[in-house]
Amino acid sequence: MSVMLNHRITGEGKPLILLHGLFGSLENLGGIARRLQDEWQIHALDERNHGASPHTDTMDYPAMAGDVLAYMDQQGLARAALLGHSMGGKVAMQVALMAPERVERLIVADIAPVTYQPRHDAILEGLKALDLSQVHSRQDADRLLAEFVDSVATRQFLLKNLERMPRDEQTEGGPTFRWRLNLPVIDACYGNLAKAPEGDGPYDGPVLFLKGADSAYIQDKHRDTILRLFPAAEVRVIQGTGHWLHAEKADTFAALCRRFLRSD
Repeated sequence: MSVMLNHRITGEGKPLILLHGLFGSLENLGGIARRLQDEWQIHALDERNHGASPHTDTMDYPAMAGDVLAYMDQQGLARAALLGHSMGGKVAMQVALMAPERVERLIVADIAPVTYQPRHDAILEGLKALDLSQVHSRQDADRLLAEFVDSVATRQFLLKNLERMPRDEQTEGGPTFRWRLNLPVIDACYGNLAKAPEGDGPYDGPVLFLKGADSAYIQDKHRDTILRLFPAAEVRVIQGTGHWLHAEKADTFAALCRRFLRSD
C-alpha cells in the first residue's frame, strides 16, 4: 500500500522529481533543487521511512516506486522527469520500469540497476548501537558513533536524522533525542535495498547516468545491464568526485542535468 510522501515544491516549469539516497532526506538534493528551479518545478520527496514521510513495516523498490506514482497522482502529474541519487536512483529506475508512460526522462546519480553486496553494515551497526538515553547533545552522538564510522562527513550526514523530542513527549530519565529514520525497518529490509530494481524493461526514454570518477558504484561490468534495461542511456563521469558527486561538484552536476533536461 502506498503512503503519502512528505514533499517540498519549488520553482515553475515542467515537473522534476528529486529522490534522495539511503539515510537521507529531501534536503540532500537541496543544492541541485536551487540550481534548477529557475526552469523546472521541483518536487523534492522524502521517501518512506525517511525524513518526515510516514513509517511503514515494509520497504522495497516496487513499494517505494508506488509511493512516487501515488504522489504524482495526488499532484495531478501525468508525466515527470525523475532524478535520483543512490537508493533514490534505484527508486527512479523502478518507476520507469513499472510505469514508463509516466516518466518523461530519467537521471540516475551514481548507482546501477544491479544487486550490490552489503556496504552499510558498519553504519547500521553504529546507528543501532547508539544508546539514545546517553545522548544529551549532538556532540555525544557523534562521539559514540565515531566508534563505528570513521568519516566525520559521514557522521554529520547520518546525524541529520537525529532530532530533539518535544518536551511534552519526553519522560523523566528517558531520551531527549530520537531518530527521524525508521531504523528497525531499514535494517530489516536492507537486503531489499541492496537488490536491483525489478522488471525486465526496457524503458526506452532518455536516461542519463552520472558517475563519480572516484566511486565504484557504476562499473564497466554494469554496462550490458544498463543498456538492456535502458537502451537510450548515456553515462557521464564527473572527475574529482565520489559517491556524493551532487554535493562535491554541485555546479557541474547541475549543468549536466540542465543540458540533458533541455535536450530534445
